Amino acid sequence: MSKYILPVSFILFSLLCITAFSVKKETSINKGFAVVELFTSEGCSSCPAADEAVIDIAKQYKEGVIILGFHVDYWNQLGWKDVFSKSEYSDRQKQYASAFSLNSIYTPQIVVNGKTEFVGSDKTKLQETISKELNNNVARTIELSARETNDGKIVVNVSSANASNNNINIALVQLQAQSNVAKGENEGKVLHHINIVRDLKIVDGNKKDNSVSFNFSAGLSKKDFEIVAFSQDKNNLHITDARSVSIQ
Repeated sequence: MSKYILPVSFILFSLLCITAFSVKKETSINKGFAVVELFTSEGCSSCPAADEAVIDIAKQYKEGVIILGFHVDYWNQLGWKDVFSKSEYSDRQKQYASAFSLNSIYTPQIVVNGKTEFVGSDKTKLQETISKELNNNVARTIELSARETNDGKIVVNVSSANASNNNINIALVQLQAQSNVAKGENEGKVLHHINIVRDLKIVDGNKKDNSVSFNFSAGLSKKDFEIVAFSQDKNNLHITDARSVSIQ
């Protein structure tokens, strides 16, 4: 059998071409993400199932999925005041209701990337929606950092090169909590929560660099929190990018 020996120079050139192609292909792919906003309340009997669903999802997806628990306040008058609730989060849910042309707001509700909404306890729907979003190719441009200052505040710096028509939402997120509910629809239950939004600040994405500050919740330290920033279209509320960081 005859053999043809390729010149060394040709082999080296071929290897260089393959390497260059591989690097170009790797750097051009941006993985998708899923920001999962759960609108919930400790005063709602249907909500614990949704809280458990997102806890399971967090265990299933180690990367690409950011869960945000927004505790609304309109259940507070029914016997149990949710200490994590804020009227601002109820207002945020109303904005989504308008965007999705819903007749009313409800709990538990999940919104994924500002694009899709459904009942928060529907774990199958949540998994399907997350998988779809993770398969999208997206531009990731948010730069985010957070540090504790000498006077005990959290200073966050955020910028984005692709947020001209967007707001950038910056959330102080408590990683986990447990509540013993003494009254209301969940009386006697021990409720578990993850990624509770304790504070939310919104800045204009047109500004190149933004800086905001947060205060720690009483009795907690930086190890109990993380910072999440996500850009959101001002018109349709679609989320275009997201990042999370620990506090240094």
